[in-house]
Amino acid sequence: MAHSDTPTANKGHVLTDWRPEDQQFWESQGRAIASRNLWISIPNLLMAFSVWMVWSVVVAKMPAIGFDFSVGERFWLAALPGLSGATLRIFYTFMIPIFGGRKWTAISTASLLLPALGIGFAIQDPNTSYFTFLILALMCGFGGGNFASSMANIAYFYPKKTKGNALALNAGLGNAGVSVMQFVVPLVITAGVFGAIGGEPQQLSDGGQLWLQNAGFIWVPFLAVGAIAAWFGMNDIADAKASLGEQMSILKRYHNWVMCVLYIGTFGSFIGYAAGFPLLMRTQYPAVDALSYAFLGPLVGALSRAATGWVSDKYGGGRVTFWVFLGMIIAVFGVLQFLPSEADADGNFWGFFACFMALFFLTGVGNASTFQMIPSIMKQEIPRLEPQLDETQTQRSIERESAAIIAFTSAIAAYGAFFIPKLYGTSIEMTGAPNAALWSFLSFYVLCLVVTWFYYSRRGASVPC
Repeated sequence: MAHSDTPTANKGHVLTDWRPEDQQFWESQGRAIASRNLWISIPNLLMAFSVWMVWSVVVAKMPAIGFDFSVGERFWLAALPGLSGATLRIFYTFMIPIFGGRKWTAISTASLLLPALGIGFAIQDPNTSYFTFLILALMCGFGGGNFASSMANIAYFYPKKTKGNALALNAGLGNAGVSVMQFVVPLVITAGVFGAIGGEPQQLSDGGQLWLQNAGFIWVPFLAVGAIAAWFGMNDIADAKASLGEQMSILKRYHNWVMCVLYIGTFGSFIGYAAGFPLLMRTQYPAVDALSYAFLGPLVGALSRAATGWVSDKYGGGRVTFWVFLGMIIAVFGVLQFLPSEADADGNFWGFFACFMALFFLTGVGNASTFQMIPSIMKQEIPRLEPQLDETQTQRSIERESAAIIAFTSAIAAYGAFFIPKLYGTSIEMTGAPNAALWSFLSFYVLCLVVTWFYYSRRGASVPC
């Protein structure tokens, strides 16, 4: 790594001297630079999540303005951004060392203007085809892809002792974009926020009006500002450069795949539940105004992630993750008890809602704890797997592979945004209820609990963390 003690070494957008583990360097200039990059990254990631999950609200309102799509078709629209977002994350995982964090954050944020504008124009035309909406839903996956590159980028900026908390802040406040969207969109679609340039309202059967196009248009000015702020305010780290081949070494790391499983259980659950929560409430409790409450789940999950990163730094990510999965098993079982059934046709909405709030809270804690585990695991594994490396090379490999694994696991886990809403829809179509889907989720959490205990949290675990 290039070392320079000159005061001009890190002027400009490219950091040629970056040593976050050097305490003197960190205190003198590293912390300020890292903080600036983090606080520009967070709102950009928040907007990415907002655009990614916007269909979870739009599909609930489409029938009211004349789009006669079936429940299954609407669950597809809610699920497809998760499918494309997860797939794009695989590619976005490797973009930071190739393009640089500043450039890629600006470009990827600007790309979200396409689906935001597309939704705004398409929803105003009652003749817009279902296929067009499918394409726009897939394009919203650009926002899902951004998470992988954003997390990999921030991981480079912070020393190990504060990396867990920095990643928790970036991810947790970024995840809050789902909640912000589910709160803001139901408000802005009830008013002509953009005046004449925003288009005409849609007339409802009860005489009311909606401006559903605002679900897309509302993000446009903020995305433009965010992209500009990233381009002029963030940094690229020279030593973070790596070829695709160098980064692909993580595919040979056994614990990369183990952590993929665990992160599916935490983040995959968070984003999948967030995508399906409004429509699940609408189908199971039709008398309840689902959109009045839907935003609270993702908000609880995002805030718990942002606020609990320090817990794993203090007590160990493996131990925290074990208790998270145990709690999630109990919470899903609780949800099943409160759903409508033959014995209780109406179910118990508030019991259902409370159990889901517990689930969202636990997924947030687990999102932070699993990401805290990854640098700890690689700090133990790289010296064992690559004993020929000197100290500097070892540290560089730990940083590079930790960042890549964080991004890659987030890519695999993001498929939860597709599978959870889709399993809800399939279960409802085949059995008339979502119970089968929820039992499958509970079974998966049992598997995650056992895996966490065996590899990371039991006495004598192979990689304690």
